[in-house]
Amino acid sequence: MFGRWLNGRRAAGVTQGNALAGLEMPRTAGLLSCRVLDPVDEVVPLAEFAVMDGAGRKVFGGETDPFGNVLATVPAGEYRLAVTAEGFTPFHGSATVVEGGHASLGDVTLQLSAPPQLPAPGEWEVEPMHSQIGFTARHIGLARIHGRFNTFAGAVRIADRMEDSAMHVIIDAASIDTNVQMRDDHLRSSDFLDVGAYPTMEFYSDRFVHRGGTRWGVTGALTLHGVSRTVTLDTQYLGLGNGLEGETRAACRATTELHREDFTLTWQTMLARGIAAVGSSISIDMDIQIVPKS
Repeated sequence: MFGRWLNGRRAAGVTQGNALAGLEMPRTAGLLSCRVLDPVDEVVPLAEFAVMDGAGRKVFGGETDPFGNVLATVPAGEYRLAVTAEGFTPFHGSATVVEGGHASLGDVTLQLSAPPQLPAPGEWEVEPMHSQIGFTARHIGLARIHGRFNTFAGAVRIADRMEDSAMHVIIDAASIDTNVQMRDDHLRSSDFLDVGAYPTMEFYSDRFVHRGGTRWGVTGALTLHGVSRTVTLDTQYLGLGNGLEGETRAACRATTELHREDFTLTWQTMLARGIAAVGSSISIDMDIQIVPKS
């Protein structure tokens, strides 16, 4: 969508020396642009934006560049621009793009959003029916294997000061599920998890670090295959809600990456071309809901 177009023409109102001076576009198109700033006039890089047409259909989207700029080449018409960024309230604006023209919204200032309410201090527990612990690993250097652990339990102590909170999660290693019975049996064997000798995996943390907005770092010890290593969960707190029976619940998403060699999972069966059957890095993705402990 950017760059030079054959049989195109230069955008009207763009002078030589301007950053857009060399940009050519189809004859029926125009430019839509803005610069995204925070309340103290610092640029907001990597903010997500979407351009919608008059019918509400998304015609283009992406992220602001390192200087906070949005630049889209779109057919002439009426458009709505939506800009969102972590910790800010969304921006919505409109613009009319004419053939060969440049519709600029100028500097768009995002306002800080109020952080979601934190869970009340006290004892909480993971609600398994609405939670999931999943993982992704690379297979023979090509495809990805997606799986999950079906059985787990966890407790969270929310302190008066959130940073002083703690959590403890126990996972049944034998509950691993990649939807292929033969593969799951192999993963449970002594080649990998060795669930006979190490039936559970455990994570304990008493270090919650606020990274701004809804982002938290939860650092603790993960014990897997008889080995403990320090792991940090990159966590997004999603806020409070109510279940079908009116109970209060809190939700978050968390990710991290593990290296199986760190936990002595060193099974290295190789294929004929020297490719490891299972990659060394494993991505962990969690969707967790907690409820007050009854």
